[in-house]
Amino acid sequence: MTSDAAKMVQWFDRINWVEKATSIAGILLVSVLLLYITRRLIGGLERFTASHAHDVEAKKRAATVTNVLRKLASTVIVALAILAIFSTLGISIMPFLATAGVAGIAIAFGAQSLVKDFFRGFFLLAGNQIRQGDVVTIAGKSGLVEDVTLRYVQLRDYEGNVHFVPNGEITVVTSSSRTFAFAVFDVTIALEQALEPVIEVMQSIAAQMRAHPLLGPKILDDLDIAGIENWTPGGITLRARMKVQALEQSSVRREFLLRLKQAFDHHRIQQPRNTVMMIDKEPAQPAGKPPEGPPPQP
Repeated sequence: MTSDAAKMVQWFDRINWVEKATSIAGILLVSVLLLYITRRLIGGLERFTASHAHDVEAKKRAATVTNVLRKLASTVIVALAILAIFSTLGISIMPFLATAGVAGIAIAFGAQSLVKDFFRGFFLLAGNQIRQGDVVTIAGKSGLVEDVTLRYVQLRDYEGNVHFVPNGEITVVTSSSRTFAFAVFDVTIALEQALEPVIEVMQSIAAQMRAHPLLGPKILDDLDIAGIENWTPGGITLRARMKVQALEQSSVRREFLLRLKQAFDHHRIQQPRNTVMMIDKEPAQPAGKPPEGPPPQP
């Protein structure tokens, strides 16, 4: 038997396993209780913050921060429980700490991106730039924010694909769900069409939508017609927009365009049409030159 194996046997025989098992069970019980208490406290903090929040934005921020706190507290409690169990078994944690210190220096250069993710995640949360439930575009990916951690942001796009974006790769955050949004309409009509009837139809549809019991609450202001956005041989493009609640710009835009198409058909408003002119013409024969080919048969 080797010396290391003999030491292991001596250590195993020296431990009072009944006493140690009781201590370990106590540590695990205390850890579970701490996890339960911290989750309850954090959940109570979230409910308290949400009940005193004045708008949806504050509720989203509270939910995001408490979610990160819940994960952080769980990690700390589990780590402390493991260290306490090692100490109970008589296993010194100093060699582990020393090894971790040396390894930390060794991999510090390789873990720069990880440290960058954590620092960037902290500032994202502190600056209230991203919250659960937001619709954002980050690092070239767009979707609904399902989870925010100090390491990454989890997005789900329109097709259901889930993207995990490291916080270190986030340089610009484009949010579509802050306070309000604008539903923008680009309406193209024929060059021969008068503008006044088109503007009247657009304003009429916007007024009908604001008076609608389901669509009205989504719209925050009257239609704002900016005017002619583009003028080409293919037609004239008018640009307009409506101020709507956050995340409602797509549904309002689709409904407005649907009603506008029906109104254009009803009022016979001219829209651009692509036409192709084909000319079938035999080439002219030069003067004084007889036509090619055999002479006609009598």
